[in-house]
Amino acid sequence: MIKKVIAALVMTATITTSLFASSGDKAEAAYYHTKAISVAKSNIGVPYRWGGITPAGFDCSGLVKYSFGRAGVTLPRTAADMFYSKGYRVSSLQVGDLMFFAPTKASRPTHVAIYIGSGKMIMASSSKGVIITYTSNTYWKPRYIGAKRI
Repeated sequence: MIKKVIAALVMTATITTSLFASSGDKAEAAYYHTKAISVAKSNIGVPYRWGGITPAGFDCSGLVKYSFGRAGVTLPRTAADMFYSKGYRVSSLQVGDLMFFAPTKASRPTHVAIYIGSGKMIMASSSKGVIITYTSNTYWKPRYIGAKRI
């Protein structure tokens, strides 16, 4: 009888701990996604700079790396490395997901943006610097190859 009670208590504690850890993980993810987006938005208008990783100038992956870094998340330097080594693939976008683009569906990702909700993304554009644009943008939409959740 005592063994059954102890087993039940251990099981309850395990389930409770995993539930709270799970909701804590979600809250932490929501925090760093929100923080990364806030950092990226504070850099709207910063000019594009190939290899740029600071507010003096960003390229696409530099903006994402910098923004998530300020939120406490370390990401690789390039869009391809982010795509192949971080997070997990998702088919339905949520705020904070990374969106990846390539010249063709079969090629490596060469561009990354952060999904900010309402069909919009923030990115460093080579022609306009850091901007917010729609995910349905006629240039980017056909180059979209997938999203990852960090």
